[in-house]
Amino acid sequence: MRKRQIARLCALSLGIILFCTQMASAQRVSSPRQLPTYSPQTVLQQLTQANVVYLGETHNNPQDHLIQLQIIEELHRQNPNIAIAMEMFQRPFQFQLDRYIANDLTERQLQDRTDYKDRWGYPWEYYAPILRFAKANRLPVLAMNTPTEITRKVARSGLESLSQSEQQYIPPLSEIRTDNPAYRQLMLDIYQQMHQGVGGSNSFERFFQAQVLWDETMAEVIAKFLRTNPDFQVVAIVGQGHIIYGHGIPTRVARRLGSANLVQRTVLLNPSPNDQYKADRSAADFIWRSRFE
Repeated sequence: MRKRQIARLCALSLGIILFCTQMASAQRVSSPRQLPTYSPQTVLQQLTQANVVYLGETHNNPQDHLIQLQIIEELHRQNPNIAIAMEMFQRPFQFQLDRYIANDLTERQLQDRTDYKDRWGYPWEYYAPILRFAKANRLPVLAMNTPTEITRKVARSGLESLSQSEQQYIPPLSEIRTDNPAYRQLMLDIYQQMHQGVGGSNSFERFFQAQVLWDETMAEVIAKFLRTNPDFQVVAIVGQGHIIYGHGIPTRVARRLGSANLVQRTVLLNPSPNDQYKADRSAADFIWRSRFE
């Protein structure tokens, strides 16, 4: 049975070849070709043992979304208790996702009632097959993201600017931790590339607070679900920046749940050749490519 499942995985999506690279230490190498290569079966065995699996995407890469669906289907075959956590939906719209899974809303209604086009905006068909699979199998879909209005306000005016009512869809401010120096440096590098030296330290601090708020909010959603549903596995569909090196969501889930019995696995899907972390063995547990380079 398992051999047939793996063969199916390798045959899906127009003959996509899956290149799976395990990344287990902090050693840096000059080329990703020097890293060990594992079969899809080996990688899936690792993923099935995790409480949380993060599938880090580039939002506008259709190949990433095909791989996400394939992995979800295979994980579900081995464990029907799967929940799919999605960055693409913001927390105030959880009720609408629940209604869609219960067959009370159409896809068009779900898009309209979650304000999908304005709040996310990437083509619906990238994510629709994942949602359809969840609906067909009655799998919980978790709306993870911080409301756009809140993130923008923090980026503009800082966390201290939020009113009590604006804090209802985010963790308590005391749980929003900005004290990771490695993550701060990573975000500073990204910020400087974006702004090319324009923007002072206060602007960066607000930018960093907004990024951390994003991560903490999504981590809280995952942790809350696992506390009440310990027999479930959560598969999180998120941008790569939220999981590389574990700084974003994974460490914050571990802080909430404790790391003793918690197993998390991070997968980067098709990282760009321009991404500096593509050859860094500490960036994630696995790189999963649609084709050999």
